[in-house]
Amino acid sequence: MPSTRPPVAAGRRPGQPVDLGLRPERAERADAARNREALLDAAHRLVESCGVDAVTMDAVAAAAHVGKGTVFRRFGSRAGLMAALLDHSETLWQQQVISGPAPLGPGAPPLTRLIAFGESRLDRNLLHGDLVVAAVGRYGRSLPAAAFHTAHVRVLLASAGVQGDLPVLATALLAPLEVPILRQQLDLGIDRDRILAGWTDLARRVVRG
Repeated sequence: MPSTRPPVAAGRRPGQPVDLGLRPERAERADAARNREALLDAAHRLVESCGVDAVTMDAVAAAAHVGKGTVFRRFGSRAGLMAALLDHSETLWQQQVISGPAPLGPGAPPLTRLIAFGESRLDRNLLHGDLVVAAVGRYGRSLPAAAFHTAHVRVLLASAGVQGDLPVLATALLAPLEVPILRQQLDLGIDRDRILAGWTDLARRVVRG
């Protein structure tokens, strides 16, 4: 049976999450990396307690007990901070998909993993929708992250024995989980549990053919 792990991109170590392309790549000193983590932790706490709109450069600086200039030097702008927050959160989530416990991580049957993936992605986008939009725009979609999601779902479909154009099927399965689509459904009065039930039914129909 084929592996249920996403394929490894060229130049990327096995098990290494896909970078979202939202921040410049550069080597960091240990102290700079610690400072960056402290600022991101402070920003995450603000998002969780007050929402994305409350996350300003001044608020992050106060929460992290540093000067505002430090935040600007680290992230450049509020948009850069939002992008770094999303990148950090997505990287942690990708690590769970790649090597975390089943069923989201390896060790469960492909259909079980696919359903766990869909539920996890749905809940993340409902919880972090404002952050996604603030980081990548009103369409709420990072193309590097979408490539990771599509590759993972495609591999799960192949492992489940699904026939057909797997990249297109994977994209079709992922579309209902995107932030703009979820928000449209919520605006229509369709709650989270109904969205998940419908998506799970769709995934089962695709796999069982």
